[in-house]
Order: sequence, then C-alpha cells, then structure tokens
Amino acid sequence: MKLYSFFRSGTSHRLRIALNLKGLAYEQVAVDLRREEHLAPAFKAVNPQQFVPVLEADSHRMIQSPAIIEWLEERYPHPPLLPTDMADRAQVRALAAIVGCDIHPINNRRILEALRHRFGADETAVNDWCGTWIAAGFDAIESLLARNPQRGDFCFGNQPTLADVYLVPQVESARRFKVDLARWPRIQAVDAACGQLDAFRKAAPGAQPDAS
Repeated sequence: MKLYSFFRSGTSHRLRIALNLKGLAYEQVAVDLRREEHLAPAFKAVNPQQFVPVLEADSHRMIQSPAIIEWLEERYPHPPLLPTDMADRAQVRALAAIVGCDIHPINNRRILEALRHRFGADETAVNDWCGTWIAAGFDAIESLLARNPQRGDFCFGNQPTLADVYLVPQVESARRFKVDLARWPRIQAVDAACGQLDAFRKAAPGAQPDAS
C-alpha cells in the first residue's frame, strides 16, 4: 500500500489511524501542503481534486478519506471499526459525521487560506473561526457521549471505532488552534484512552517522517 499524505492533515491523520488499527503496512509519500506540492501537475495526475490523502492498494488509487475507510472496513473487516448492531453502527457513524461533515470541512486548509488571503483574517480571527465550529461540534459529541450507556473508554464501548478514528485528529486540530478543551471532559478522556494505543500514537502528526 502507498499512502500520499501530509503529517498535519486531519484527513491523512484519520486514515493513518484506520490503517494502523487494521494492522496494515503502508509506504508514505509526503505531499507538503505548506509548499503547495498538492497543486503541482505531478500530484494532480494522482488526484484531480488535489487533496490528501490518497491510498494506492489492490491496483486501485482511492481518494476521499471516508470512502477509503469504508473500503478498508469492507476489504479488511477484522478488527472492525463498526459495531455489529445496525442501530449502534448508526450512532458511531453519526459521531464520526459530526467531525467529518460539520467541523472539519469548514476548518480545513483551503477555507483558512481563503479567510487569510481573500478576507484579510489574521491568526486570531482564524483561530476564533476554527474554535467556533470545533466548539459547536464538540458540545454535541460531549452530550452524545454522556447519554450513551454503552460508552466505555472510547466513544462507543471498550474498543476504538470509526468515531475515535475521526475524533482524535480533530482534538489534535483543536489544540493547534488554541481551543481550550476543559469543557469537554469525556472527549478528553477518549483522547487519552486512544493515546495509550500504538495505532494512535504511531499515526500522530509528530510521529510522521515528514513532521517538522
């Protein structure tokens, strides 16, 4: 497997976690977003959308982390990232979607670059923007965690699921944008539990070969 990624990309981070949880080995190809390597013709030939991550596996080249993680779950079903019960799977997918659909897309790099260069936002304004949407999503996740009687050390039960795969990179992003996590103790507890696992530690931005 070959993974095109950037160490600080939240979507790359979540895919690294999923690959590690599945116990899959992969070669990393660094695409430095700070140097706009994703905009170069060579990378556009890899992914016409010019986003990371991209995964090459089984003679296929796949884009979009949600689609890739779904493929991983179907191709390598053990260990599973989703519960067996249909209603439980819906709960886990909903937690993941709060991050994947409602927080991350409006806080990703191209949005922040537009705020900086088209609308003159300074770093204080950018952090405030990110903090607004992180807080809204984290408030919802914290509430859902509180009302779930099946929650163990992780978002759902005592094994990491798709929800943790999405949540942990968003917590990392929250810290980067100077969001105070104190009001979300359950999210902090989940992040701490995940941090004890090699799959999450090895996927962390600072553990990547292109980290700097």
